[in-house]
Amino acid sequence: MQHDQFETLVKALCELDSVPQVLEALKANEDTEIAEAAASLTGQFKLAEIDGEQRIYHVSLEQNDDGEQEEYAEWIMNVGDDVIKFVAWFFFDMFDVKAKDVYQAAGRTYQQPKRK
Repeated sequence: MQHDQFETLVKALCELDSVPQVLEALKANEDTEIAEAAASLTGQFKLAEIDGEQRIYHVSLEQNDDGEQEEYAEWIMNVGDDVIKFVAWFFFDMFDVKAKDVYQAAGRTYQQPKRK
């Protein structure tokens, strides 16, 4: 995918309102690599209320050091956060594109998350 195509895609995704909408748009993308990557994530997201926040987690099964399947949960974003967080996570997790580059493609400034 050319950089200008990537930029156009990221900007279009950032116009959407929710993670399900972004995921559906990614699955419908004409670039089969992106569409297949998005399709592979279907059903892997969970919502959990923690500290009064509705958090979106990516849940996957991975082998632990003992060779057993173990469930891992990665916090992606909160419900109501800007979907660019999910878009950046998707491109980093699936294609090793840095969050800074995704934000830049969207015409936004990336700020490192603050530690709590």
